[in-house]
Amino acid sequence: MTPPVVSIVAKSGTGKTTLLEKLIAEMKNRGYRIGAIKHDAHSFSIDHEGKDSWRLTQAGADTMLITSPAKVAMVKQNQHSEPVLSETIATYCQDVDIVLTEGFKRSTMPKIEVHRRERSATLLCRGEQQDPTLFAVASDEPLELDVPVFDINDASGLCDLIEKRYLS
Repeated sequence: MTPPVVSIVAKSGTGKTTLLEKLIAEMKNRGYRIGAIKHDAHSFSIDHEGKDSWRLTQAGADTMLITSPAKVAMVKQNQHSEPVLSETIATYCQDVDIVLTEGFKRSTMPKIEVHRRERSATLLCRGEQQDPTLFAVASDEPLELDVPVFDINDASGLCDLIEKRYLS
């Protein structure tokens, strides 16, 4: 059985990572094991040119792992396209209580949207499209919506909602 997933979505520069940091810290304080997945629409690299791991990947390794007493990191080459999020979670996140993602705004996973007045007047999930997976908004201004609206800094309130919906 895969863990529940909540995606934090917003336009770039709105504060997704900041909110995720607060949610992860609050969930950890409550005793949960957390998986975090960040979507990158571009090509990223965690290898650094010249390092052994980079050299092994450059040599053609399809999967390259770095292990230490504290961490395991993996670079796995995608053969054809980006893997489906649910498959990634099923493969790598079986040992956590919940997965919090950043991005994946087009997924069918439950979503919390971050809204900042200065960044945009409209929401991604309640603008032209009505995304049925939206279940809350974290905002720096009051909004009248069909889902609960939390202050953008209310990680505790958002965690209460996440617990009630997905972890009880």
